[in-house]
Amino acid sequence: MAPGVVDPLYARLVAKHGFEAMYMTGAGTSATRLGMPDIGLLTLTEMVDNAARIASVSDLPLIADADNGFGGPFNVRRAVQEYERAGVAAIHLEDQVLPKRCGHLAGKQLISAPEMVAKIKAATDARRDADFVLIARTDAIAVEGFERALERAEMYREAGADVLFVEAPGPHQLEAINRRLNFPTLYNMATSGKTPFLKREEIEAYGFKIILYPNWLLLSAIKAAEGALETLKREGTIASIAPDLPSFQEFFDLVGMQEVRALEARYGVPDAARTDY
Repeated sequence: MAPGVVDPLYARLVAKHGFEAMYMTGAGTSATRLGMPDIGLLTLTEMVDNAARIASVSDLPLIADADNGFGGPFNVRRAVQEYERAGVAAIHLEDQVLPKRCGHLAGKQLISAPEMVAKIKAATDARRDADFVLIARTDAIAVEGFERALERAEMYREAGADVLFVEAPGPHQLEAINRRLNFPTLYNMATSGKTPFLKREEIEAYGFKIILYPNWLLLSAIKAAEGALETLKREGTIASIAPDLPSFQEFFDLVGMQEVRALEARYGVPDAARTDY
């Protein structure tokens, strides 16, 4: 189970609640860094910079959206090297054209399967760490149909992918994916509702090995923030909601205050200059 994060603060929250992995969502990154939808506007360097900041605050394995590799095979080689250098544990590459768009939006277009095979081969050649995981994603269900999506996934498996990601399957297609592919697969519980909101145990029973929860934390925060703004606008004060929110100390502790205090003690910072509440 890999909850979606968009910045280091969310990464700390996921680690605090005992999850074993996290996922840097492309749509969430575009929303928070640009205030724009996921239509392929972010560059490789922007995505890698965000991933590096997230990876820096947690030892949890980070799965990162790498879009379509930001170009052809040589762009993919550079993308793999940059993500790996940033401390990312896994990326997923998709078979959309440039510019790409969110996998649950309409109007997607695909590159040819042989072109994607070349990108996967470039990605496997480029990685330096054998434990760096390459997830190959196909968006073919919405463009070429379910059968062709499975055929593409089989080709990507043979090209060297470590995990297969068939994007946006419907409820009636879930069982067939793992029966046909017989390979580690990923379940993307996106917020569109195209793929059903199943329990972890149900998804595992279908044979999937990884579950992404892309933007649920961000959407929860948006809902909470809108409620706070509505209260402030209506009442002219935050007094009524303050008791329900994290305290000043809880907020600072979440972002590493106790780590700072421990380091100050280790480095001999004078008592009068040490950070405290």
